[in-house]
Amino acid sequence: MHKRPVCCVCVLLMLFLCILDLAGVSIVRGNPLPQKVQQWIEVHPSAVICGEVQHCQDTEYSLSVYLKQVYLTDQSEKIPIRNIRVFLKENIKEDLKTGMIIQVKGELERISAPGNPGEFDQQQYYACQKIYYFMKNAVVQKKSRSYSRYGQALTELREKIAETLQKAAGDKAGIYQAMLLGEKSGLDEDVKMRYQMAGMIHILAISGLHISVLGMGLFSLLKKLSLGNVPAGLISLCVILQYGMLTGSSVSAMRAVSMFVLAVGARILGRSYDLLTALAVSAILLLLDTPAYLYSSSFLLSFGAVAGLGSMAPVLNRLIESENPWIKTLISSLAVQLMTLPMVLRIYGEVSILGIALNLIVLPTVSVVLVCGLCCSLVGVFSIFAAGLVLFPGNLLLVIYEKLCILAGEFPFCTWIGGAPEIWKCVVYYVVLAGGIRGILILHGKWENDGMKIRQKGMLLSVVLISVLFLGFRQRNYLSVTCLDIGQGDAIVIQIPGGKNIMVDGGSSSKKNTAAGQLLPYLKNQGISVIDAILLSHTDIDHISGVQELMDLKEKHLTTLRIKYLLLPDWKNPEPVYDELEAKAKRCGISVLKLQQGQKLQFGDATMKILSPEPGAEGTDPNEEGLVMELCYGKFRGLFTGDIGEETEKKLLPRLDDVDFLKVGHHGSRYSSCQEFLDRIQPEAAVISCSESNTYGHPSPETIKRLEQNGIKTMYTMKSGAVTVSTDGGHMWMETFCDGKTA
Repeated sequence: MHKRPVCCVCVLLMLFLCILDLAGVSIVRGNPLPQKVQQWIEVHPSAVICGEVQHCQDTEYSLSVYLKQVYLTDQSEKIPIRNIRVFLKENIKEDLKTGMIIQVKGELERISAPGNPGEFDQQQYYACQKIYYFMKNAVVQKKSRSYSRYGQALTELREKIAETLQKAAGDKAGIYQAMLLGEKSGLDEDVKMRYQMAGMIHILAISGLHISVLGMGLFSLLKKLSLGNVPAGLISLCVILQYGMLTGSSVSAMRAVSMFVLAVGARILGRSYDLLTALAVSAILLLLDTPAYLYSSSFLLSFGAVAGLGSMAPVLNRLIESENPWIKTLISSLAVQLMTLPMVLRIYGEVSILGIALNLIVLPTVSVVLVCGLCCSLVGVFSIFAAGLVLFPGNLLLVIYEKLCILAGEFPFCTWIGGAPEIWKCVVYYVVLAGGIRGILILHGKWENDGMKIRQKGMLLSVVLISVLFLGFRQRNYLSVTCLDIGQGDAIVIQIPGGKNIMVDGGSSSKKNTAAGQLLPYLKNQGISVIDAILLSHTDIDHISGVQELMDLKEKHLTTLRIKYLLLPDWKNPEPVYDELEAKAKRCGISVLKLQQGQKLQFGDATMKILSPEPGAEGTDPNEEGLVMELCYGKFRGLFTGDIGEETEKKLLPRLDDVDFLKVGHHGSRYSSCQEFLDRIQPEAAVISCSESNTYGHPSPETIKRLEQNGIKTMYTMKSGAVTVSTDGGHMWMETFCDGKTA
């Protein structure tokens, strides 16, 4: 490291930013705007702003406009608030041009943080673009006549390329647009999940590979045309810089462009190029401009991958001592995986096991797909038919990629769901891995005979395995009940010592894609690869939608999560959706059990007692005839009541006793949690799961008052995000995700 002082500066800068973040300085996370500005916006959400148009994007419901250098207008005062994404009431895309100054009126809304562990952090994502607020229901009041002709020309070129790819590539257009333009809005969600499971998601982003193929290809072509290093380099630099602007300046593109500039600059000046130093310079420039990149998944994975290639790959190749190019490529791929493993697990909770091998097949051919897409964009100006012909080799490779992804998904152990490791574990992982490899490298020169070299490779394998196993090791000595923030609905995950996991309900009427958006990310974050049972209290959409989506994903082989049992209330005449759930579960290889009052289920040291429905229940009233269960673990008792109301609560009184925890019924409805019921069970703590913007009036003031009068400590997922109740069988404590409080 002492030979690369710039790398030391980069590491120190990152540590300094971490210290500032721990000290509560809002430059990496949170909102860095002055407190008085934030308070003003809270008091005056309906506001008028002015800003410069960066670009427009069509959404499902409206047109969104990204504005930069935005300021609020309060009478004659102008208050700068960085950048903003505006959602317009009307689609007036044709009237807005890049660089135009517009005045907009609408409702300002702070970008929300994730409500659950593992969930996508849109707050951090937009902070990297210096965006801290959305403006909803906006109307353009004024706009300037002047605009950036060059910026608008780039925008129109981008739209033209996207249109050409759409016409020529058909259903594969989204992949080409992602690879060439960095535009992922056209990518099918299933495609993204397939590529992620196969460990090939990185090829769907602008990366160093793309820039090197395009930039160095152009540089070599110009050199062959008898241009010297200087003119060829300058032309290549100009083209690649414009390409970076065309692709929207994503972090991976900016990193790649920056490193390309340094590489070509070194050639022009006749200086040597050092990969790690160039990487450090790029990181420093990005972090000084936008400190929020420090926690950006794109930043960490992009820079981590290159760091693996530049630091770990040469050392591993030196230790393995193989001249076989395939072996060298495999080692480079392994080095990238080892370097980024903690980052991948912290971000996604899982890592593709087959990715190392699949990338050996895919990476050498990606340049062909890129060149085909580029040629298609050029030829499409004259003929869409000819552009389609040009795409043939690329389309053929994309079909092969898709088949590989599908085959990988069908492999039972395609991915390893290791969970998100704590920061201290990541530090120990890197120390053990680096220290072990360094120690073997020191002994490398002393071991000359073949037998010692074989032992050396065995030691290297042992160091890698110990590091990886330590990173993924998880031990739970207590039971936890987590009520996820899933909007207007219920989703509860129970983790039991010994590795047993239960899900109680999983659905929402206010959020789409709850399986991919909330359920799976949380399960992966916790390292849960097997659910022993999913218990559905009843068949309302706000309790089952996520489970339906989860089984759809299993049918498509888009998740390696295993589900052993689906537990349903034992009804004689259920609604059709009940039979559909049962049939879908069986197609997924999930066993179905039907439960009624009096049954007991054992999960490790925990017991589940079924209190409802009564034998012979018809199922004509799903709420009142839903599953009610009591969870017993040591001295701990937890009661889960689904959506039952006062009528069923009173019927159950003879079967109830004191409990420690209550999952409040029917999202806090005024018709649930009656006084007689609360007097009987006397819980210490309770959780209400609902959406802040629901139209049902949940939770009702009457229910909240009853809970307060009974001295029950109540948490709300709409306020605190995911709420976790934990117990060792004796003591109980509660933790909230959004504010990090423990009680």
